[in-house]
This record gives sequence, C-alpha cells and structure tokens, in this order.
Amino acid sequence: MNKNIKLAVAGAVLALSASAANAGVIIPAGEWTVDISGNVNSYAIWKKGSGTAMTNTGLIGNSRGATNAVQSTGLLPNFLSVAGSSRQNDLDVTWLISINPGGWTSHGASNGSGTEHRQAYMTFGDKSWGSVKIGKDLGIYASDAILNDMTLLGVGAPTTTGTTTLGRIGTGFQYADWKQQIAYTTPNFNGFQATVGITQAWGTLDSGVTGAVATTGAAISHISGKQGGAAPAFEGKASYSFAANDVNGKIWVSGLTQKVDGVLAEDNQMWSADIGANIKVAGFDLTGYYYGGEGTGTTIIGMDGYSAANTAGGGLKKRDVDGGYVQVKYTLPFKTVAGLSWGQSNLDRAANEAADADLVKSNEMWTAALYHPLTKSINLVAEYSHVTTEGQTGLENTTNVGSLGGILFF
Repeated sequence: MNKNIKLAVAGAVLALSASAANAGVIIPAGEWTVDISGNVNSYAIWKKGSGTAMTNTGLIGNSRGATNAVQSTGLLPNFLSVAGSSRQNDLDVTWLISINPGGWTSHGASNGSGTEHRQAYMTFGDKSWGSVKIGKDLGIYASDAILNDMTLLGVGAPTTTGTTTLGRIGTGFQYADWKQQIAYTTPNFNGFQATVGITQAWGTLDSGVTGAVATTGAAISHISGKQGGAAPAFEGKASYSFAANDVNGKIWVSGLTQKVDGVLAEDNQMWSADIGANIKVAGFDLTGYYYGGEGTGTTIIGMDGYSAANTAGGGLKKRDVDGGYVQVKYTLPFKTVAGLSWGQSNLDRAANEAADADLVKSNEMWTAALYHPLTKSINLVAEYSHVTTEGQTGLENTTNVGSLGGILFF
C-alpha cells in the first residue's frame, strides 16, 4: 500500500486519537487546535447471484439470485469529522465527533439513506503513562483486521441493508463495530503497545434460520442502535511494530468476551480471539490473519452464535466459529497498487445439532483490485469480488461483484 493510501486508511477510520488524525484542515482556536477532516466516496456496483435456494447466507442482505446495478458508497461511509486537541493540566486532551451520511441511491426508499454518528469520544493522558478514551469509537477486538483489509478503500461483499457495503466483514473476520467504551492504552514501549477496555455488550441475533438460533428479541450492533447485556463486554489487544533496514511491519493479538443475557444457555460466556501480522518489503505489502471463538457467531458479534437444538437439561448451546484472510499488495512503478486477497469465515453446528439447510457453514471471498492515486487526495478504484456461501447441508450460492469508483480524503 503506497503512502497516500496508507494515510487515507488511517485518516478514514480514525482509530487513533484525535491528535493523530492530522491529515485534514488544521485551525488554531485559542487553547485548542481544531482538525476538520473527511472522506467522500462513491462506486458503480454490479452484482449477480446464482446457486441453490438458500435463504440465509450469514451475510446481511446478501441474497441469492440478486442481479442489479447500484450507485453506492463502499465499505467506508462518507464522513465529516471535527477533532480538537489541547494540553491542559499536564494532560493531552482530545475530542472527536463524526457525521456519516448514507450513500445508497434510492427511489422513494429509506434503505441506506439515513445519517449515522459512528464516533463521539474524548481522550486524556500523557506519553509517560498512556491515555484513556471515553465515548463511541471503533471496537478494540478485530479492529486491526478491518484496518488492514484492502477492501476498506473499495466495496468487497455487497449488502442490501445499512449505509455501506460489507468489504471483507463476514468473509475473513468479525465486525469490530462502533461502540461505546472506556479504554486505556499504554505508552509505546519500543514498538509494543496494548489497549484494554470495557465496551457495550450486544444481544444475540437470529438471522432467520427457523428454530435454529437464539435471540433476546433485541437486535445488535450500531445498525439498529439496540443493545444487550446486563454487564459490559471486555476487550483487549496488544501489538508490536518493528522496522529493520527495508522491512517494517506489525504483529497483533486481540480478544473479546461477554455474557449473553436474556437466554438460558448451557454456557452463556461467548468469546473470540485473533492473531495477525502485516509486513512491508520491496514494494510488497503482506497480511495474514486468523480468528476463532465460541458463541460469537458470524459476520457481526452475536449473529447465529447459539443453537436452540437439544436444549434439554442445559439450555442453548454455543457454536464454534473461526476464519481468516491472506492478502498481498504490490506497488507498481507508476504508483498504482495491485491487490489480491482471499478469506473465509466458518460457523460450526453445536453439539448434537442437526444440519439446517438455511444455516450457513462458510462464507468465502476472493477479491482483486487496483488502486491508483490520481492526486494526493483522490484514489481511483477498480475491484472484482467472488463470494461463495455454503450451507450446513451442502447448498451453495455465489455472488460476483464488480465496481468502479473513487475515494477522496481531506
């Protein structure tokens, strides 16, 4: 990934502190330094589905047999962020608020036409002891998986719900989501850094598999704004960044655990953990990632994670999950970046659970893309993805997705 695209990704997700998001318009304002930044993107997307009559794919709204062309934002929403930073009482103080307008083209429909507010947080700390974040931001677990996903600047898997496409969410990693949190991040110790936090817990979600999954009756994630759990979720991550001669990279691990409230379960503690690495050398950018867990489900945390089959004497049973992706990018002599990635997410049946024709077993996606930095702010993107969904009884459907568009950062 070239320098422009690397800065674009970092600025777009704004997972770092507000003081680090310095690619926008800087305005001195008394004791504050105000940073206004943003992103505008749009893609012409063509998709065609084929295969067997499987009603649930484990991917939100990615239905079998759909053939259409849309104009839409990609995995990133459009956004406008206003951040501020100041030094007060020997503390570095920052804040950030973002507005994310929807991007789907609709004709009298509300699908994707709303406005989200994915970030609203403050931080305080000092380089000697670290920093504390309070508010709504990208989750801690699996955040590095999405930050390193090349479809972050494109489309990836399509969806017919929400304001963005899915990228590789659900075909290689679980969604970190945007959630309320209180988190502490250590100082950087020669490349090593860690974050721990308590975050908003989600309820379980039934994706539509008749009689096969548990649900609290409350949907999950920022998509609906509904919440679940009498206790918070606990998340953490640790990473080590290194550089030696012409090689630099990062290795990370992260995890999430929470209790599932509102249901009688054999084991109501769901969890997931991951490990990943990114290495850059001689024009190549290589990423490898793997995750596994119990009860956390597929695509977004909590979806289809529990089974209602054979509950006598023990209650609902957890399903095992795992997956990962590999990705290679290469910067060509004329600065265009060529990328190729493959990933898969798997959902196992619970103990003694019979195969359900509508319950997903795996979602797999191949993606090839070209990213060309037209200017230091604009990247043109051409992308093709092939998504394959397999059900627990062997049913299978596929979706081919092509897109052309661009993304601008300021």
